[in-house]
Amino acid sequence: MAEILQRDGTWVFDGDALRLTPGRDKSVGLLRRTLGELVVPLGALAGISLEQGKKSGRLRLRLRDGADPLLHATGGRLSEPHDPYQLTVESDRYGVAEYFVDEVRGALLLDEVPTDPVTAYLLPGPAVPLSVSAGDGTAAFDGERIRLEWNWKTEDAKASAGPRTLALADVAAVEWQPAVGLENGHLRFTVRHAPTKAPPKYDPNAVELWGFKKDPLMALVAAAVQARLPHPARAAALDVPANKGLRPETPSSPVAAEDGHDALLRRLRELGELHRTGVLTDEEFTMAKQAILRRM
Repeated sequence: MAEILQRDGTWVFDGDALRLTPGRDKSVGLLRRTLGELVVPLGALAGISLEQGKKSGRLRLRLRDGADPLLHATGGRLSEPHDPYQLTVESDRYGVAEYFVDEVRGALLLDEVPTDPVTAYLLPGPAVPLSVSAGDGTAAFDGERIRLEWNWKTEDAKASAGPRTLALADVAAVEWQPAVGLENGHLRFTVRHAPTKAPPKYDPNAVELWGFKKDPLMALVAAAVQARLPHPARAAALDVPANKGLRPETPSSPVAAEDGHDALLRRLRELGELHRTGVLTDEEFTMAKQAILRRM
């Protein structure tokens, strides 16, 4: 077992997983403190590094793409105090940190953990139910429904419709964007069959964020919803573009028809392989197959 204790937090590695516990120092961001202890399985890791400075350094974990719904929902936009995969290390503890890095890297090599993207989340995401108030509203999620309620700072055009409830099944995507400089951030839900180009200030499916203390907590709502949406790898597998693999000839062209038919057959074989390897569920495979057969 390897362990490193710092004011920023405590990291423990037992050979199978890393246990990341945030510290109580004022430098620890609100999101990390609220998220609490994280258990990261070894198979979710792509690497670990130690960056040394004169007075302090930093341990960094690099996760495999697609392993963590929090990282996917935030798109790498979490600032340093709120990133749970960083740990500030005092210079007099560099020896311990180097030993910790060696232990984790040795386990990655021994277990032959690949670094390529994964096709299913390896971390569960934040626990539900949860509710966060920030910006111009409150976002609550119970695992099945999202409820958005507005406050006195909400634009009348958005608040006039009253609270908003979205079923998880109707949500196609979720995005969290922090406020940067003079640009406001947002938590936005993309609803199926209801696209909008309205800015978050007027979008009834978005909470506008202004860069205040509680803004990062909205990322927890985004991650909890993301964890229950189809994994990005599955969503990509289910996507069958209308013109993929087709030549620019007109649809009546025999060459175009033949090439299009071959492309769809190849897509069917690809979907079959994804289904056999467990990337697609029975229901997802059936839906995708029917969509291709209709095009044929």
